[in-house]
Amino acid sequence: MRKRVVLYVAGAMFLVMVSGLMGMALFLMRPAGSEDSPAQVFVVPEGAGLSSVAAELDRRGLISARSLFVLWGRAAGHSRSIKAGEYSLSASMPPVKIMEYLRRGMILTYPVTIPEGVGLRDVARLLAERGLVNEDEFVAYASDPEVAGRYGIDASGLEGFLYPDTYHFSKGLPVRVMADAMVGRFFQKIGPLEELIQQSGMSVNQVVILASIIEKETGSAPERPIIASVFLNRIRAGMRLQSDPTAVYDIHGFEGRITRKELRRQSPYNTYVINGLPIGPIGNPGFEAVLAVLEPAETGFFYFVSRNDGTHHFSETLEEHNSAVQKYQRRPGSRAS
Repeated sequence: MRKRVVLYVAGAMFLVMVSGLMGMALFLMRPAGSEDSPAQVFVVPEGAGLSSVAAELDRRGLISARSLFVLWGRAAGHSRSIKAGEYSLSASMPPVKIMEYLRRGMILTYPVTIPEGVGLRDVARLLAERGLVNEDEFVAYASDPEVAGRYGIDASGLEGFLYPDTYHFSKGLPVRVMADAMVGRFFQKIGPLEELIQQSGMSVNQVVILASIIEKETGSAPERPIIASVFLNRIRAGMRLQSDPTAVYDIHGFEGRITRKELRRQSPYNTYVINGLPIGPIGNPGFEAVLAVLEPAETGFFYFVSRNDGTHHFSETLEEHNSAVQKYQRRPGSRAS
């Protein structure tokens, strides 16, 4: 009789266990909502535990049983592996898939495209517009010489080394992580040019400074090596670069046409009043602008003026240049160098 009771009890416990496992399996594989349940943005705060995350999932209708989610998460060893961040979750997802997202950190990311030639403040603005950073915080971080030094950059900041590309960042990332991605991309792209940089006789920083000026001067790819030749010819001849964009780089928020007032202002960036290169880049150049500095066209040009159609007229002599200026500057908006 006692043996029979033990068997009954054991059998009952076995059935309970099997029933519990089947119930857990059914919970894990069955979504809390229908197939057409909309996606929701679900945020896991830094340091949030399994219980609080499960409670919020339950409150939002993303799971149907908070206690089962916690029980299974602890049994599977996932209670300490949930990653903070912003997720796109839906009640149409079974709990097992939701947990997979949370423990693998499959967070939402936002694409940000940094165009060639834009400056540090524009990079910060583009990131801020996507809700990814505080604009002033990013500018302050990327303008710190100590930060530049950590990357092996001998400059006053990261201007010039925030490589123009499309990045995918999640909200809540530290500014440092975003800067790491951009500077890392710079060295990845420019690394293969190391031998050409050495042959140029310029430092990496000098190459980037000149490339940033070229990037500002023209949007025409075929013209970049020609404009590079103009500036390099001027440097060899001991002439000032006289590049208009350098005259206004450090005037925050400058818009409109550059006048004689800007060209005459004292600034360590203004190549109308200083000899040689500015003290730093005036934007973040792309690969082609850097390559133009290292592989310039072979010309005798010392001057160029905008034709007002996106291209320039190039001249070898001042007399020819003055004639071109008279021709093209009859229309507003043209610039001469």
